[in-house]
Amino acid sequence: MPEIIEFSGTILTGPKDERRGLWSVDGRLTFVRPPAKPDAVLDGWVLPGMVDAHCHVGLGKGGAVDEETARLQATADRNAGTLLIRDAGSASDTRWLQNQPDMPRIIRAGRHIAKQRRYIRGLAEEVEPEDLVEAVRKQARSGDGWVKIVGDWIDRSTGDLGPSFPATTVKDAVAAAHDEGARVTAHCFAEETIDDMLDAGIDCIEHATGLLPHHIPRLLDQGVPIVPTLINIATFPDIARQAESKFPRYAAHMTRLWEPRHERVREAFDAGVRVYAGTDAGSVIKHGRIGEEILELHQAGLPAWAALDAACWSAREWLGVDGVSEGASADVVLYGKDPRAFLDVVLKPKAIVLRGHISGSGKH
Repeated sequence: MPEIIEFSGTILTGPKDERRGLWSVDGRLTFVRPPAKPDAVLDGWVLPGMVDAHCHVGLGKGGAVDEETARLQATADRNAGTLLIRDAGSASDTRWLQNQPDMPRIIRAGRHIAKQRRYIRGLAEEVEPEDLVEAVRKQARSGDGWVKIVGDWIDRSTGDLGPSFPATTVKDAVAAAHDEGARVTAHCFAEETIDDMLDAGIDCIEHATGLLPHHIPRLLDQGVPIVPTLINIATFPDIARQAESKFPRYAAHMTRLWEPRHERVREAFDAGVRVYAGTDAGSVIKHGRIGEEILELHQAGLPAWAALDAACWSAREWLGVDGVSEGASADVVLYGKDPRAFLDVVLKPKAIVLRGHISGSGKH
């Protein structure tokens, strides 16, 4: 007997597209009513499972974590409604999680690539500039179509943020990743780093706190999206306070990057730059906070439907994963109210269905 779930509420196939009548039959979605009675009926507003486009399952403050900790991290994300994760670098090999039917789908990026002694210890593969291209090729071959470069970090010799690698080297590295069939994203805090990455032909910008007006036409022309990770950027004032006595220039710079964070995201969105939701859960940020990131994007000025879209329909399309469509995997999240009108319901899903199985009630 097939396992059948009937969804009796409104189905959102897009941010502005509604329909009725959806079923999960043996883990696949269909708009055609099956002849057999359902095993379960779920009521609520149905959306594709949320996407966390910047998440680090398998990563802790000191680097790789054990399998049980990684499972707990992924479970927290799932219970928050995140059913698709774009991994943004992890010291752990999480391929084993991809085979777990009760865990979110993970698109892996291998391990971060950073300059030696210029990043958080234990998190990245650290290399000198002359070894960057080969490191990118290695991570491209071990991931699922993405590579993550740490574009900038504090340079203690100057006391401020500085690029991790020479611009010409980054350009060669991005070309190498593309040659391997992978896209490249980069951690970018500082203003000049975004210029270097766009010059290199990067595919995505993480954080983008240094976004300036002259970057926006380039992002549009090159089709490069941003993942602002606003709940992580909220930690900048604490970082600045801790660094102020020893690195005052860096502290002041981090504060300047933090202050206009909402305005920069809104300006990019208004201009047509694609914005996707990512929590940066991992070493510092707790897992299971996609709802908070959606609300933060709304606070930055994105309409409610667009803040949802950043973590839902368009994010899935960008990553090449089906949403709510005929024959798609039954990975959906249900809310008690229309989240476009009552956005705070994203903090507590009513029900979660993953691969056709009822997986959680939204209780973290």
